Order: sequence, then structure tokens, then C-alpha cells
Amino acid sequence: MLHRTTTVTAFLAILIMLSGLTNTDRALGSDNTIENQWLSAQATTAPAGFELTARDGQKMVLRTSWKTDQAATARSEAAEHAVWGPGKRLVLNAADGATMRLTLFEKLPFAVVQDEWTNTSAEPQWLTRREFARFAIDLKKPAAELQAFGTFGVSPIKAQNNPGSYNHLALVEPNSRSGAVLAWLTHERGSGVFFYEANASGQVTVSTRQDYGHVRLPVGKRETSETLLIGLFDDARLGLESYADAVATHYQIKLPPEPTVYCTWYHAGASNEKQLKTQTDFAAEKLKPFGFSVVQIDDGWQDGQSNNGPRKVFVRHNPKGPYPNGMKATADYIRQHGFVAGIWYMPFAGTHDDPYFADKQDWFAQKDGKPFDTHWGGTCLDMTNPKARELTRLRTERICQDWGYHYIKIDGLWTGSATVHRYINEGYNEDNIGETTLHNSEMSNLEAYRAGLKTVRQAAGPETFILGCNTAQNMRTLGGSFGYVDAMRIGPDNGRKWSDITRGPFSGSNLYFLHRRVWYNDPDPIYVRASVPLEHARALVSWVTLAGQLHASSIYFAELPDERLDLLRRAMPSHTLRPRPVDLFERRIPRVWLLTDDRADSPRYVVGLFNWKEKEPVTIEEGFARIGLPEAKQYAAFDYWANRFLRLDGQQLTETLPAASCRILAIRPAVDRPQLISTSRHITQGVVDVVEERWDAEAKSLRGTSKVVGNDPYELRIVRPTDGTWAVASVSVGQADREAGVKIELVSATGDEQSVGWRVRIDSPTNREVQWAVGF
Repeated sequence: MLHRTTTVTAFLAILIMLSGLTNTDRALGSDNTIENQWLSAQATTAPAGFELTARDGQKMVLRTSWKTDQAATARSEAAEHAVWGPGKRLVLNAADGATMRLTLFEKLPFAVVQDEWTNTSAEPQWLTRREFARFAIDLKKPAAELQAFGTFGVSPIKAQNNPGSYNHLALVEPNSRSGAVLAWLTHERGSGVFFYEANASGQVTVSTRQDYGHVRLPVGKRETSETLLIGLFDDARLGLESYADAVATHYQIKLPPEPTVYCTWYHAGASNEKQLKTQTDFAAEKLKPFGFSVVQIDDGWQDGQSNNGPRKVFVRHNPKGPYPNGMKATADYIRQHGFVAGIWYMPFAGTHDDPYFADKQDWFAQKDGKPFDTHWGGTCLDMTNPKARELTRLRTERICQDWGYHYIKIDGLWTGSATVHRYINEGYNEDNIGETTLHNSEMSNLEAYRAGLKTVRQAAGPETFILGCNTAQNMRTLGGSFGYVDAMRIGPDNGRKWSDITRGPFSGSNLYFLHRRVWYNDPDPIYVRASVPLEHARALVSWVTLAGQLHASSIYFAELPDERLDLLRRAMPSHTLRPRPVDLFERRIPRVWLLTDDRADSPRYVVGLFNWKEKEPVTIEEGFARIGLPEAKQYAAFDYWANRFLRLDGQQLTETLPAASCRILAIRPAVDRPQLISTSRHITQGVVDVVEERWDAEAKSLRGTSKVVGNDPYELRIVRPTDGTWAVASVSVGQADREAGVKIELVSATGDEQSVGWRVRIDSPTNREVQWAVGF
């Protein structure tokens, strides 16, 4: 039997409000079936639970057995959500007053499931972890043909050794991509996890659990569970993306612009006053015109003793350290050059035997009567203790408001939940959550963590960009961070070796659906230094750029050969679209990505092909339809790194890639007139720089507007129709552009290129939007 628990009325009211539900819900009668355009649901009372079925004819079914030892009654009622619209709800009531609700809204492709129960015993009880429900899932395929997809990545479903997942789980038939998506919308008090298994007959069962830690539950109080979303999708990628959209709606997330960042850590530690000024000067001249925006100092600037991990006195700098004149002076210098000043710190960590903390021992979470220490993170500040939260507020205000750092990289996140370090953490990893004693015994470990994040968010101010670092230290911080950070390091530290370089693509692909919806995914820095093979550097830069993930670098810019520095320029700034991996459910790291730009009448497509194998070539074969391209007899293409035009025939893209390499192809269906296929400005070949393009049929003219960087030759790549009757008659730019010194010319073509396309070069002395025209 479940622990029967409760919470205060105010907290219950907040949960109802955040879920968009109102107190005006009205009973519809005794009917125990509801439906919307995606799903139908039926309540069962013996055993108590729900049966959920897709309405598209696939007859995928989920059955949930509500864990209660009592008989239940069922009713239906109306529901309303501010964004998801009207809906209908099924309510199960147990004899002891416990309830479970399943709601279908008209504009949400998920069933929303939540329950409430009361501590009906005569004394307070302690809630540690609680199985929420079990689902028997029938996807009309044997388990051997399915894949599980979670925070661990993709894994076959076997009778044994199935990894658990935090936050979300999808069960998918990889060829069709159809399947079930289960995900926790909220992580306010309980950390939501999933476990799955297959029996000998191939049936898959999923157990959903909420881990609270060690929470005191007073007598007679009512507790509301976290909110679970369940959906059945033709394409489970769309289900994962819809889940991320639902999280953004629930937490009212509105992301600031995505920055382009320099971090000192991977080549210089915290760097120093002199070197950072030189780096800032160089970036202002060579990189700022391309979109560079943040200079960030990492670990090593702060004061304190280093007994277990970094020093942790973050309210002052180390007077004998790399910034003897203080942190404000350096921030001022960075801002004077038009950049955002960034800095690293650990908001929830301390060092209990550092003299600074000598009078603060009761500010820490406790274990066995002593301050709780965890590897590298040091001693965990107790975020249920107002004094510890005040220290976090003081640290953050000092850094952001007093010194002027408005990009903060907050590390050691797991210390805010007073749990242990579980690096590298992907699938479920036991962390003994709840082994510590917290100041407020009625707050869970996740509640403590979110209270700490809220303190940081409020103290930093709305103008400060917050990067969380990182989920791989303890995956509890994944869902627990929703709504409070603008970006998240979604994987462990990377490095220059190929095995380390691929860590970012693995983690960033697994959580691609959160990017630009819930936060910006940060896969760790790009490596372009000369010691990294050029093909390796191109592959990493291209993946980060095409996937749109946070662009960060960590190298002394002036030491880079121009070819390597140019790799950084061609990845700045990040595009603002939402690309998608094609083979997400088929391999550990997807090899094919599609970026679709449909903002204009004639969409453009960029396909990225990646070979993540270090020592052997790979042949990639994908149908154009499966990639997501529109049907066409022929496609025009441009290979960015090979710098050449292509024509692609047939129904399938087949390319052989050398080991540890990539190809970035701009692709459009071939048409019977000239069309722009690519530009030289950016790896996405027009997505970030082409503001407008249009074909004037009467004038036989291709016209457009492009964002051109000053003193950076800009090339338009235009496809020649196959009939061979077209020739360029003129090239021109607008009068204002000519007066500003902008030049345009047709570049002479040689060899085979004469029959497939034209190149037009534009040179501008300054950054500007250039209006261009090519007449035929």
C-alpha cells in the first residue's frame, strides 16, 4: 500500500493553478469514456485504472493499474486549460479518499495524469519513493522489434538489463518511428523516473516512480503527485517535441537570444587579467562582426581553501590569484568592448572545514550529525535553510549586480539537492536520495533544489543569462531545472580526442527536443585548435551549428591559424530554428540531421551527414522522404565543405563518408528556373544570412537581401536549370549599397561547374543588409 500523505492547502492551490485547472470543473455524469482528436480513454474500476487508445487506427493501447487495495468509483467531468483549451477528465475515487485523474484536452496530444491522497494514519509518515503507476503497453509489435529511448539514449528492449530513465521514456518501433511517449511534466517535489521490462511473451511493462528523498508528511494532509503526460504517436520524435512544448507552456518559458560564448577553462583555467584583455580585444576585432557575444571566466578566480574540489568562497576574489584588481574591473573591460561578461561559480556548495564556513556549520545538509560532503562538489548547502539561501542570494547578487557579470555558469547543481555526485550519469543510477537530513523536513530534495534555483534566478535578475552545469553530474537536475535556467550543459566535459568530441553529439541528440523550447542545449566547447585533425574539427563544428546548439569555444584566438579561426566564424551566430535527427531511434548517435527553413514561400533544407566512427568509413543510405524532404524528381544541392554543386536523382540519398567526418548539403527540389541554393557566410548556407529571396518571372531576375559581414567575401551559389538555355545577363546591388562601397561581380566558372551553377561575389566594407539582384 502507498504511503498516504498530504501537503498544505496553499501548495495544492499552486499546483492546480500551474496545471491550468480551475475550481469550476463540473460533473458530466457517469460515463467512463472520454476522447479528443488523438486519444480515447476509458476508466476501469476493478482494477482501478485507465485504458488509453490511439484514435488513428493503430490500436496502440496502454493500461494502467492504479496502485490501491480498495475498490474505486469513476466519473467524468469537464476541464479547461488556458493554453490547451477545453477538455474532459476521468476521475477515479478510492474509498479512503484517494483520487486519480486523467484529462484529455482539445489542443494537447497527451493524456494528463495526476493523483492525490491523504495521510489517514494517526501519526506523521515519511515519504521516500513511491510507485505512481504501472503501464502494460501494447504497440502491436513484439518487444524484440522495439527500442526504448530515454536519458540513456536508445536501447533494445530485452527481458533483462533494461536501463531506467529519468524524466521521459519512449517505446518505439524504429522503422516507422511510431510509439508511446511518457514524460513527467513537473518535478516540483518528486523526481520522476521510469523503469521498463519485457516478459517472455514480449509484453512491455513500464513502472513510473517518484523519488522524494525523506519528506515528513503531517497527519490528515493531502498530497498531490507530479503530473505525468502519456501520448501515442505516429512519429515519437513529434511526441518528444510536443512534450518539450508542454513544459515550456507549463513553466511559461521565454528564452532570451542564444549567445555565442568564449570560456577560459579548456585552455587557460581561469585565465588572468592581462590575457583576458588581449582575448577580448582580439574578439572585438575579428569575431564580434560575425556574432560573438560573451567572454566567460571559469574556475580559479574565487577565494577559499581547496579541500574537496574547487575553492568555494564566491563572495570575493582571490587577492593572490589571476585577478588581483578584482572581478568588477575585468567585467567592466569586457562590457566596454560590447560583450557580455560571464563567470563560473557553484551557488549551492561550500567547504565545511574552510575557516570562512566555521560559523556556518548548520547551514549545510547533514548526514549522521555531520555536514554532508560529496565528491568534488564539497559540502552541500541546505537550500531548505533560509540562512543558506541567503548566502546563495548574496553570492549571486555580488557577482551579477555588484560586479556586472550577466552570464553565469552555475556548476555543481546536484549539491542543491543534497545528493551524491553520480558522474557520468545517463541511465538511472542509485544516489540514495534522502540519506541527508534537511533543515525543513517537509521539503523534499527536489523542492530544496528548486528553491535554490529560484533564489539564483531572482538574485541574478532578468537580464542575466543562466547556464546550468551539468545534468551528467546527477540526472536529478534535468527535470528539476525546468523553468529556471536559460541553457544547460546536457552532457559531461568533452575533449580533443575523438571519443571525447562525440560526447556532445550523444547527449545533445538524446535531448534535442528540449533545445530552443525549454532551454538551449550546451554540448560543451567546439575544438578547432591545430592539434585536432581538420575533419574532426569540421564534424564537431558542423554538428553544433546544424543542430543549433550553444556555440562555445575555449582557445586563445590569436594562436589559431586563419583556417581554424574561420571555422568559428562560419558557425556564428546560432540559427533560430529547430532541426531534427532523422535516425534518432536507430543508433547511439544519429548520423543524419535535417534543418528545415520554411519561413519563406520556398523552403530551404540543410542535411547533415556524420560518420561518428573514428577509424572506418561508413555508407549512409536514407530515402529522401524519410529524411523529411518534399517529393521531387531531382534535387539541387551544394556540398559546403567540398565547395561544389551537386544534382541528386532518385528516391534515396547515398553517401560514403570517411572516418570521423561529415558532409553538409544544402538541398532544394530542382525547378525550371535559376534558384539560390547556398551562400558562403555560414555552415547553414543561407539560413542565418538570407533575409529575403524572390523570383521575378517577368523580369527573369532573382532578387534578395543578405546580411553581409564587412570585409568578408560573400558568395551566392545559384543553380542553373538543366535545360541549358539560361545565362547571367547582369548582377547588381541597391543604390544605397553602391554608395556604401558594396561591390558585386559574377565569378567565372570553370569545368563541370559551368553547366550546374553560377557564383556571385559580394564585398562590403561594413556589416550591412545588402539588396542584390541577378538578371538572366
